[in-house]
Amino acid sequence: MITTPRLLLRPWRDSDRAPFSAMSADPEVMEFFPEPLSRKESDHVIARIQAHQEKYGFCFFAAEVIGNAAFIGFVGIQHVPFKARFTPAVEIGWRLARRYWNRGLATEAAQAVLNYSFQTLKLEEVVSYAVSGNMRSRRVMEKINMRHDHAGDFDHPLLPVGHSLRRHVLYRLRRSEWRTLQQRATAE
Repeated sequence: MITTPRLLLRPWRDSDRAPFSAMSADPEVMEFFPEPLSRKESDHVIARIQAHQEKYGFCFFAAEVIGNAAFIGFVGIQHVPFKARFTPAVEIGWRLARRYWNRGLATEAAQAVLNYSFQTLKLEEVVSYAVSGNMRSRRVMEKINMRHDHAGDFDHPLLPVGHSLRRHVLYRLRRSEWRTLQQRATAE
């Protein structure tokens, strides 16, 4: 489990299924995905996340507000599940229910996940990617000091040629860069 001042990132529970399904059916939350998900599709996503946790010891963790225990979405890391020029790689990702947007929660949780990735797991690099027009996610990537790798931008291989969401931007952060940022923050 990972804690932040406001959040707990933890393993998934059966009680997360209904709110995750509701969140995944919300057209605004799923704006930059091919389509909202059904309950069965949402349950399948949870099963894949749990299988990743079991195999690697980390995943897209369920997120809840401390003291409230309300499931608000997920934030975490996973191995990129497709082949691209930048793979193999570990990606950081997040998806929060709409009512929790614009509170800095994704940024707070993502920063804690980066710390875990570099301090505990000793990963050399973490990537993140999003549809080019997904400025909400791109702002989070920038707030957590990831840099846009313009040369790494790519067409998502799981979307058909011509699909409006196919073009993705790639962001990166290396452990050495993260360390330098940590040292600067400590010195200030």
